[in-house]
Amino acid sequence: MEEKSNFILNIVEKDVAAGTNDGRVHTRFPPEPNGYMHIGHAKAILLNYSIARDFGGKFNLRFDDTNPVKEEQEFVDSILEDIRWLGADWEDRLYFSSDNFDVKYEFALRLIEAGRAYVCDLSQEQTREYRGTLTEPGRESPYRSRSIKENLDLFMRMKRGEFAEGSRVLRAKIDMASGNLNMRDPVLYRILHAPHHRTGEKWCIYPMYDFDHPFSDTLEGITHSLCSIEYSNHRPLYDWIVEQAVELIPERVKCRSRQYEFARLNLSHTIMSKRKLRRLVEEGHVQGWDDPRMPTIAGLRRRGVTPEAIADFCDRIGVARADSVVDLAMFEHCVREDLNSKAHRVMAVLEPVKVVITNWPEKEVEWLEIENLPGDEQAGSRQVPFGRETYIEREDFMEDPPAKYHRLAPGKEVRLKGAYAVTCTEVIKDEAGEVVELRCTYDPATRSGQDISGRKIRGVIHWVSAQHALPATVRSYDHLFAVSDPEQVEEGKDFTSNINPNSLMINSGCYVEPSLAAAEPGSRYQFMRKGYYCMDWDSTLDNLVFNLTVSLRDSWTPGK
Repeated sequence: MEEKSNFILNIVEKDVAAGTNDGRVHTRFPPEPNGYMHIGHAKAILLNYSIARDFGGKFNLRFDDTNPVKEEQEFVDSILEDIRWLGADWEDRLYFSSDNFDVKYEFALRLIEAGRAYVCDLSQEQTREYRGTLTEPGRESPYRSRSIKENLDLFMRMKRGEFAEGSRVLRAKIDMASGNLNMRDPVLYRILHAPHHRTGEKWCIYPMYDFDHPFSDTLEGITHSLCSIEYSNHRPLYDWIVEQAVELIPERVKCRSRQYEFARLNLSHTIMSKRKLRRLVEEGHVQGWDDPRMPTIAGLRRRGVTPEAIADFCDRIGVARADSVVDLAMFEHCVREDLNSKAHRVMAVLEPVKVVITNWPEKEVEWLEIENLPGDEQAGSRQVPFGRETYIEREDFMEDPPAKYHRLAPGKEVRLKGAYAVTCTEVIKDEAGEVVELRCTYDPATRSGQDISGRKIRGVIHWVSAQHALPATVRSYDHLFAVSDPEQVEEGKDFTSNINPNSLMINSGCYVEPSLAAAEPGSRYQFMRKGYYCMDWDSTLDNLVFNLTVSLRDSWTPGK
């Protein structure tokens, strides 16, 4: 196995060598179906999956669907699609926490019978008051001394729906003086009169995450429960739940699961909170969960990012113990590196100006062979039409150029990529003084690959035959947030005040070469000299639509 600097990997290696859990390795990814997965989840998915794969173990996908108020089937479907796309294979081990609600209810009853859980009538506000602070111990609930018989009766009646939401909860009886607030009689069950996306109206009490999660791990035989660092303070409660399960319901427990935490992924110019991403969607700041400006896996996929680029990025940042912020430019570098060896080069003109080659026969079309991927013969080539009228980029012409300008200008010569050298002889403008057409002549002796002119032509620009050009809309993207840390805001404002008003720019007056008529949605290309683009799902034959994946300019230096 390839040696990596990864403290989680080292822990697993030691456990396997020591024969812990009979040397088994069994991991899981446990998403809550209350939103779409983002790139931070991708890190967790790939870590859990790779650990299991590298040690010949098993990897589960389990939906921790314990809050019917925020969970939807749409989110379940999107998570399944995202994880498949990333390449993580759960085989036949797809689980839902809700599938074991009966077992969890049984476990809760045994906790009550053992005197380790009680029904509490305090309101949420009162519970917070009784909880204490980091410097002051909590106070015991006046309902903590209820008898086992009374607690069993009340909990069963909670299950039957006899009480209103918020009127009662089931709490663990641990230690209200604990230095860890999570151990001060945490809530295990609450009342929610809401239909569940899988169980319907069967339940009106639902387990809390900190109760459900560790118990689900023991039910599935998870040996290494890997989670992000914000759950480190929850580990004592995780261990407490596991120990209670081992003692009180041993027939259901497959192993003594252990939790290990690693640093979460934080990216500059990005929000990584599902709750806040949901706000962006619901308040209309973006055009959906799969908006290419979003850090969601669906958004990245629609933008043209590949699973290999995401895996490379996660591998480069590694697995650390302490949180840090990774520059978004590093992620873009990984995307650019990946697409550089995959994306076919094509020609697209985003800000067109017409060029008329006056000495070219009016109806003649010459088909030129242009390679798809420089240096890769297996990528093949394509035929590109060339005729009397073409489009070039407006920025590739300058009427009064500076010294050492190597693009088109009056009296100057430039090569059209894969075709001929042309010289600008006349500039035609409209009444406002805007350049609308360039008149040029071409030199037949300068055809690419067969140039017999004997002179060096320094400038090369891309172009599209006007007769054969396909109209296209190109969406260009900048950072969704204008600042590196969107959470840093002025008093009285929130993170949405940092949204970049220029994060999306739509250009509907573009032209692309005719070979793209055969492109499929999701196809990735490098528009020569412009950037990497992906054909969008809403593209049509009448109007091709491309999303900017990443520019050609790299602002991140490896090892920086």
